[in-house]
Order: sequence, then structure tokens, then C-alpha cells
Amino acid sequence: MAIVLGTPGVDGLSQAEGVLREWQYEGAPMQLHPGDLGWFWRLGAEATAAAVRTWSRDGRIVAVGLLDSPGLLRLTIAPDAQRDERLAQQVVADVTEPERGVLPEGRVNIDAPRGALVQDLLFQDGWNAADPWTPLRRDLTEPVEDPGVRIEVAGPEQAHVFAAVQRAAFDRSRFTDERWHTMAAGSPFADARCLVAYDDKDNAVAAVTVWSAGPGRPGLLEPMGVHREHRRHGHGKSITVAAAAALQELGSSSALVCTPSSNVAAVATYKSAGFQQRAVVRDLCRGD
Repeated sequence: MAIVLGTPGVDGLSQAEGVLREWQYEGAPMQLHPGDLGWFWRLGAEATAAAVRTWSRDGRIVAVGLLDSPGLLRLTIAPDAQRDERLAQQVVADVTEPERGVLPEGRVNIDAPRGALVQDLLFQDGWNAADPWTPLRRDLTEPVEDPGVRIEVAGPEQAHVFAAVQRAAFDRSRFTDERWHTMAAGSPFADARCLVAYDDKDNAVAAVTVWSAGPGRPGLLEPMGVHREHRRHGHGKSITVAAAAALQELGSSSALVCTPSSNVAAVATYKSAGFQQRAVVRDLCRGD
């Protein structure tokens, strides 16, 4: 059967989201999650659809990619097709040749699951390992402790509070109230929660968005940040514990997060909140 590369369009996003949910399971390598699609949705349904690539065989999606930026493809593959040689060869050809509409010429990166044949073929084709990332996981089969601060779920009326903390937590963030409402209108947000932590002076000090992939499947934190004026007070740990509790309430089997290994403070924060560090992963890069 021929393998077909496609861009789903807005009407096809639900199908791509659905397979991403199905592919999340305990023990899976760190991979593209429906929450990644949900967070990208803040830019709008049309922009999200334009950033998604699918590979299908006989009408079944067997791989999904998200262009997190024009030069970064985050790719995942159906569990039963991770070592499928024909699929891997097709994906490598599609990402290597710019005219196929996946990645441009020049320096580009691909985030593919550890152990997938695609990684092996890209290495053979001259791609190199990029900077390391650290995945972390917290099991949710046991009760989650109290975070120790007031936590509120940010709905439409609190969107401006969440957006303000988001901008204050990330230097280049352009997150706005409008983007919150756009994100919340996306289908992945039906199983998501935005949380805000408050200190004892009622200041909004940290925020996180959590994404469930459905009961019994790993959930994702994306993103988590602490207001730049309220750091070094343990708020990162508190909001991360609250995130784990929220995912547990949504039925998630575990909570996942991934951060650049160079961000030592973030790794330490997640570990302080009960997350266990997993094996480092690396994107593959091409070009100078």
C-alpha cells in the first residue's frame, strides 16, 4: 500500500488528535502528545491544521508530525509501525526534500521517538544529535499531596490572570486573553485545565496547563511557568504538584513533562514535585 503524506485541514484535526490519544501508553517513549496540539491551538485552528502533517496507509494514519516552528518537526509514529522500514524510508524522504512541503532547506530539527527506525535512517543520512532534553514522569496511582498554596482553575473569567502570569513567566511570550479563548475553543482543551497558583498575599505567582489523553493514559504539562517577580519561593513545585493532582482527577495514569537539560532549575523543580527523571532524549538536526 502506498504511504500518503498529507496536511489534514481543520476538518481533519480531530482524526489526528484521536490517533495521538490512542498512541499514548505507559512505557512509551517521550513523544508528541495531543496536548502539544492543544497548546499550538492558541494560534488558531487554521494555523494548527497548517502545521500538522500526517502519513497514512490504506486510509489509516500511521505517523503524525507537528511543525512547532518552520524548522522543527515533532514527529510520532503508531506503536506498531515504529520499526516499519517502508514507512521510515518514506518519512525520511519527505522530511529531506524541501519540495515535499515538510521542512525547508538549511538547519532543521526533528524530534522523533527513541527507538524509531526513522532515527536510525536519519543518522545514516548524516543528521546529528542536537542538544539534550530531559523527560520526567510522575506516577499517579497514589494520592497526590496538597500543593500548600491556593490553586484556582482558570476559566473564561480568569483568562486575563492566566495570560498575565504566562507572559511574566516566559520572556518572549506573546500569550494574550484572546489566545487563551482561542486555545480553549479547540477540541483538545475539553480534557485540559489551566491552573493558577496564588501566594499568601493573593498574588498570582505561577501557572500551568495540563492535558489529558484520556483515562488510563499519560497526561502532559505544557507549559508551566513562575512569574519572574515571584521566583525562588517554591511556587514552581507547588503548581507542579497541583498539575499532577489535576491530571489525576482527569483520570491520567501518569504526568509527563520534558524540558531542556540545560534548564537545571526546571529539572530540579519537577524532581522536587515528585517527578522521576527518565533517559535524556535529543532531537536530530541537519545543517550548520
